[in-house]
Amino acid sequence: MPLLINGDRIDLAQPPGEVIRTYPHLEEKARALRGQPAQTVGPKGLLYIQQREFAVTTPKDGSVSILGSDDATTCHLVVLRHTGSGATCLTHCDGSNTQAEVSLIMSAVKSFSNDTECGRLEVHLVGGFNDDRQLSQKLTNQLLRTFDLQQDDVHLVTLCVTELNDREEKDNHFPIIYGIAVNVKTAEIFHATFPDKGPDEDLRSARTLTGAPMTNIYDAKTEQLHIGPYFWMPFPHVDLWLEQDDKQILQHLSTSPLAEPPHFVSHLRSTLLFLKEHPFPADSLFPNRKPRLYKKTEEGLWERVCFETI
Repeated sequence: MPLLINGDRIDLAQPPGEVIRTYPHLEEKARALRGQPAQTVGPKGLLYIQQREFAVTTPKDGSVSILGSDDATTCHLVVLRHTGSGATCLTHCDGSNTQAEVSLIMSAVKSFSNDTECGRLEVHLVGGFNDDRQLSQKLTNQLLRTFDLQQDDVHLVTLCVTELNDREEKDNHFPIIYGIAVNVKTAEIFHATFPDKGPDEDLRSARTLTGAPMTNIYDAKTEQLHIGPYFWMPFPHVDLWLEQDDKQILQHLSTSPLAEPPHFVSHLRSTLLFLKEHPFPADSLFPNRKPRLYKKTEEGLWERVCFETI
């Protein structure tokens, strides 16, 4: 079934800017989102999503009330929600395999909504900008076309991508919004930034840097974050990469060097060092081939769950 706006099938031959001008309420929503100052979201109630990760939960969740992700330049942040069950998914897509990723999140949200008689699937797309390589534009088109090919009706509610999320400064282009959060209980989506990105940040980034596919990191039934088990081969030329200056790392390991947030290089160096220290994660990180599990404490922080206590 098609991707719909106000019950109309979207004409995907039009660029997103033209689509949004056809529907004033979409343009107004995008303008309002762009105009928001970024809210700083603390760790309490937060589940942070990294690149090529997704998570789904419902308003019944007693541990997680906010799903969030940031540091998106050419990447897009996708929120898929079923209005009947309230099941909400957030994912951070980079265009590595958009068709498979959309299928994953559609299945995940529908699995929480099978017994719900009323409601509909709504999607919100945020991110990207007018980058020189047009990677954002390519990803926007991939996402719109893939949602349009799904068997279920999907209603496009927010479109704030690529040229709709672009600002220009001294002839250089940058995203306006790098991160968003969605309140699972109220369905509010807002511009956000996240000082605390949850446990195993380097491990999760290492998985992405080694080319792993999209993965679900949360079990809403047990309210547990599960990381891994992940496996990779030793990262090629890791010592050489660690010897490079910031400019070289930005130039070669970023899709949009001028638009990256200030902490991009330090974060990447930390990830590369992690890969150097753990060339064989099966031995050092996942000797039992079991995931690293975390549960929220009463204070709202993630705490490692030991297998002995499960």
